[in-house]
Amino acid sequence: MGVLSGLEPKKVFAYFEEICEIPHGSGNVDQISDYLVAFAKERGLFVIQDDMKNVIIIKEATEGYEEEPPLIIQGHMDMVAVKKPDCDMDMEKDGLRLLVEGDSVRADGTSLGGDDGIAVAYAMALLDSETICHPRLEVVLTVDEEVGMDGARAIDLSMLKGNRLLNLDSEEEGIFLASCAGGARAHCKRPVTMEEACGISYEIVADGLLGGHSGAEIHKERGNSNTLMGRVLFALKEKLPIQLVSLEGGLADNAIPRSTRAVVLLLARDGVSEIEQGSVLEQELERLHSGIAKELATKDPDFDLKYRKCDGKVCTKAVTVSDTAVIAGLLIALPAGIQSMSADVPGLVETSLNMGQLSLDREKGMVEAVFAVRSSVESAKEALLDRICAVVAMAQGNCEITGDYPGWAYRVDSPLREKMITVYEEMYGKKPAVEAIHAGLECGILGSKIADLDCVSMGPDMKDIHTTEETLSISSVQRVWNYLLMLIARKDA
Repeated sequence: MGVLSGLEPKKVFAYFEEICEIPHGSGNVDQISDYLVAFAKERGLFVIQDDMKNVIIIKEATEGYEEEPPLIIQGHMDMVAVKKPDCDMDMEKDGLRLLVEGDSVRADGTSLGGDDGIAVAYAMALLDSETICHPRLEVVLTVDEEVGMDGARAIDLSMLKGNRLLNLDSEEEGIFLASCAGGARAHCKRPVTMEEACGISYEIVADGLLGGHSGAEIHKERGNSNTLMGRVLFALKEKLPIQLVSLEGGLADNAIPRSTRAVVLLLARDGVSEIEQGSVLEQELERLHSGIAKELATKDPDFDLKYRKCDGKVCTKAVTVSDTAVIAGLLIALPAGIQSMSADVPGLVETSLNMGQLSLDREKGMVEAVFAVRSSVESAKEALLDRICAVVAMAQGNCEITGDYPGWAYRVDSPLREKMITVYEEMYGKKPAVEAIHAGLECGILGSKIADLDCVSMGPDMKDIHTTEETLSISSVQRVWNYLLMLIARKDA
């Protein structure tokens, strides 16, 4: 029996568990896409799989619903696949190890992929039923949403008949999303000169941070280990002629990084021994740790700045002192976090960025930083991308912009939203919240492919998506399922 076999709704959790058994991180979606195609064919449903591995499955209306407007149900099949440092899993090959703890499902040592595996499970449970009354269902499951919405860009939706789309890629029950920010990825590179050098090395780790989704949780102003490491390196280079040996932080551009590791080399210079310089370095790290910990005491209380002096003198390839100083300056000069708040929607972040990945390629002699940039104002997004590229260019680096996607504008007249609100009030006895979100959704891209698209996004409660602490609420999954059944069965007046 499966780990989730005792949970309700049974079919939804059964399919979710099957999905979790299949590795499906972004860029590794062939297997799950083929699984969905096989599922559709076994049930005699119309199915299309394109070259990108996007899948469209169509189920015709049940008796009495033939005249109802078709409903498009949409989600994405890829997940942000991250694991804890001590986890022995290969997320390219291994399925997840699921755990049930109280009202939550989580994965042992890895992210869960409730974003957006639960949407796929809901869709499969609907398609598999012979008793649920429904209009024509057009299920659209895209790939690589988490790395730039590449599947949504490429998908052909010309065979669809519907223009009402229910996106199941939200993480808070009772909140209907009706607008989202646009975004892009900035991939920045700066070449560095490597040389053989000998001295005392120190490993420095910015760690213990909460992390989170760079759109959904950027407003919490949690610490970003990559930008904090930039502060540390800049402060150290002001005191000492350090040489960077290695640098690595973050797992995905759209996840706030929780841990960044650097190794620096200290050389004896100007009559000052490595031991003396090490003492200065340690004092500076202690000062930085104290200051940053106070800054983050409420937002990120477990921040830790650890360091370890490596045994003996080492000889290794390292970035020159001058290029190390340039990289440290670049990292502290680059913008980070919230850039502006919306003047129209109270509490909504308008423009932000997240340095999600940072690395030094020792063989190529290249430092790379990857940013997720978001804004609900197109011109502000363009200006921030220009700013990043300008700062990098001043440091003799270059910047490539990819994955640019449009925002999703609020629709004043939305029959789908009004119907959803009515059904929600009947089931829950209260009104849902209708909000805009700073995180990106595929709705904007899909709206460019479907004329007069009427779209709403919703989903069950999830916490800490894109991290190893991700959880999915069992009771919320059931309530949202019951709501979906009521919504789909409700005929237009």
